[in-house]
Amino acid sequence: MVTVIGVRFRHAGKVYYFSPGTHEIKKGDYVIVETARGVEYGLVVSDPKLAGDEDIVMPLRTIIRKADDKDKETYQKNLESEKQAFHVCEEKIAHHELDMKLVDVEYTFDGNKILFYFTADGRVDFRELVKDLAAVFRTRIELRQIGVRDETKMQCGIGICGRPFCCSTFLSDFAPVSIKMAKDQSLSLNPSKISGTCGRLMCCLKYEDSTYEELNRRLPDEGDTVDTPDGTGEVLHVNVLRQLIKVGVTQEKGDVAINEYAVEDVRIVRHKRRKGNMNEEVMDAEEERQLEAMEHEFDEDRPRDRQRASRRPPRQDRRGPKKDAVKEEPKA
Repeated sequence: MVTVIGVRFRHAGKVYYFSPGTHEIKKGDYVIVETARGVEYGLVVSDPKLAGDEDIVMPLRTIIRKADDKDKETYQKNLESEKQAFHVCEEKIAHHELDMKLVDVEYTFDGNKILFYFTADGRVDFRELVKDLAAVFRTRIELRQIGVRDETKMQCGIGICGRPFCCSTFLSDFAPVSIKMAKDQSLSLNPSKISGTCGRLMCCLKYEDSTYEELNRRLPDEGDTVDTPDGTGEVLHVNVLRQLIKVGVTQEKGDVAINEYAVEDVRIVRHKRRKGNMNEEVMDAEEERQLEAMEHEFDEDRPRDRQRASRRPPRQDRRGPKKDAVKEEPKA
C-alpha cells in the first residue's frame, strides 16, 4: 500500500495518481507535477489515501511542489496564450486549405509544448502546418486527432435533458453504449431520440442499464402465457419499473378482461412462439442479429461521425510514451 493523491489536469478529465511526498496536500489544492508531457499544473481532487499497487501506474511520480501565486499567474497567462494560438492555427489551416476542424489548444505549464486537438473526416497531411506552427511559436508542436465524443466533451453544451453534458461535467471516461440498452429500457429506437449532440448513442443509457437488466429478469415477455389469480391469460404489457404486468384473461363468454398484476402474482406457463418454434438460444441469437442490424442502420445515418470515430487514435496516458502523435521540434 502506498499513499497517493488524485490530480486532474482538465475539467472532467481523467484522474491521475501521484505521491504527495513530504508535502501537506489536501483536496482543492493546486500542485505542480512532472508527467510524460512535461511539467504541468493540476487540481487535487482527492485527499491523500492508501492505494494498492494494482490501482496505480508504476513508477509512481512525486509532486514537485504545491502551486503558489506565481504558478497560478503562469497558468492564467498560458490560458490567454492558448486563445492566441487557436486563432493563429486557424489562419494556418485556412492558408494550407486543410480539411480539418480545430477544436482546442493546450499549453503545457512550462510552455515547452503546445497541443492542438482537431477533428477530420479522414487522414490529413499536416506536416507543412506543423512546420509553420513551430516556426511561429518556437516550441514543440503536437497535433492530435480526436473523435466526435471528445470534441463534444471539450466544447461543452446543453443536452436534450436541459442539463450540461455529462461528459463535460463528471464523466472522465466514455463507457461502451449499445442500442440493446435502449431496447431493454423500452425507449424509442429512433436515432434522433436516443443520440446525443455528438451523434453517438447517449452516455446516460448506461446509467440504469444494470438496474433494468435485473428488473427484466423477473418479468415475462409480451405475448407470453401466464397464470393469474383470475385465470390463464396473455401478457399485453409490462411496466418494468413498477414491476406490474397487464394481462388479458379470456372469460367464459369470450370476452377478454384486462387486469394488472404484480410480478409475484403471476406464473409463466408458456413463452410466446417465434418463427417455427425456435429454442431459446436460437431466439436470443436471432434477436442479437436484429439489434446488430439496427445498430448498423443507426451508424449509417451518420457516416461522417462513424468515419471520424474509426480513425480516432488511442487515448494517451500521461506517463506513457506517445506513439501516434505528430511532433515538431523548434528549429535552432
